[in-house]
Amino acid sequence: MDTEAQPTERDRSSHPESPGPEERSRFALVARIADWLPGGRITLTLFTCLLFLLVLNTFMVQPFQIPSGSMEQGLRIGDRVLVNKLAYRFGAQPHRGDVIVFDGTGYFGDADYIKRVVGVGGDHVVCCDKKGRIEVNGRAVDESAFLYPGDTASSVPFDVAVPAGHLFVLGDHRSDSSDSRDHLGSPGGGMIPVGDVIGRADWILWPYDHWTHLSRPAAYARVPEPPRGAGTHG
Repeated sequence: MDTEAQPTERDRSSHPESPGPEERSRFALVARIADWLPGGRITLTLFTCLLFLLVLNTFMVQPFQIPSGSMEQGLRIGDRVLVNKLAYRFGAQPHRGDVIVFDGTGYFGDADYIKRVVGVGGDHVVCCDKKGRIEVNGRAVDESAFLYPGDTASSVPFDVAVPAGHLFVLGDHRSDSSDSRDHLGSPGGGMIPVGDVIGRADWILWPYDHWTHLSRPAAYARVPEPPRGAGTHG
């Protein structure tokens, strides 16, 4: 007969309200830190919240304020957008139609910019066809759902091949946007390195009556992929 004592449910929970040594140690450490800080636990709680927000802002999401009318009518001056900084991590890449925030240093100017991705690495982007539409890889794109009312696709003609690892970007308010078209003759040809993208703008947070999710428009869904090897460097 097996006479070894077996723990019962009652044995394991005989003192449910008594914290173990590790828990008591952690509680004691928190109490010592709180006692050391002016304001005690309130100050410690505030510091913890600030640390959390700092980590969140640095690695995950970041709010940006729209400084100009270049992305109207969807994004207005003063709107606050929430940028997903993890959208293009772990191997993911920007897609045509995404609204991105990027560091324009050395390309557009020493500031952060927000624009829409029109072409990705390997794409052939042309403006305009006989109906005044942009063509990407030979397919016309109907931008009427997001283009500023009264604007044409572009008053500046262009015919560009987007290098691998780069993006061709335009503002939705084409007549009031400084974008890739304005830097075609500059170093880099107006193309934005994917590595300089800060993240994808996913939400308008403020003002409240303009709160919305920024989804990728369906206009680019029919654009074919570029030929294999297009946009690569030898």
